[in-house]
Amino acid sequence: MNDAHWHLAVNHLPIIIPISGLIVLICSLIFKSDAVKKTAYLLFIIAALSAAVSMATGEGAEEIVEHIPGIEHSMIHEHEEAAERFTVLMYVLGVVSILGLWAESKKVAWSKWVTYLVFVLSVAGIYLARITGTSGGEIRHTEIRAGYTPQAEAEDHD
Repeated sequence: MNDAHWHLAVNHLPIIIPISGLIVLICSLIFKSDAVKKTAYLLFIIAALSAAVSMATGEGAEEIVEHIPGIEHSMIHEHEEAAERFTVLMYVLGVVSILGLWAESKKVAWSKWVTYLVFVLSVAGIYLARITGTSGGEIRHTEIRAGYTPQAEAEDHD
């Protein structure tokens, strides 16, 4: 497997895992379960680690795909910038989730505020994940680009 293949294999994890973590976190709030909340924190930590792996494989993927005809360097750059913002937020979410695990285990009074912060960070992270994922997909998938008109439909309208 080359770097582009590795990037494709891992780049969905930092998008999917925070969504799962947010669902688990919401369940922990509904059912008032500290064990479920700790599971959500672990998912966010795993999401941060998977974001690091995705970033590590991104540069090699760029080196491969930038030489493919029809690939616009500006789209790669836009995706790279979005990925950097997203990854930084995932790192922050991971660190705050580690703090949340510690706070939950020590039963500190302010642990509920960590939960609220993790909730806000995860929602923001999912938003940035959408931007990053879409900009990455648009590099090779013209059908998801804004303003795309299928060729058959375009010919029918002529």
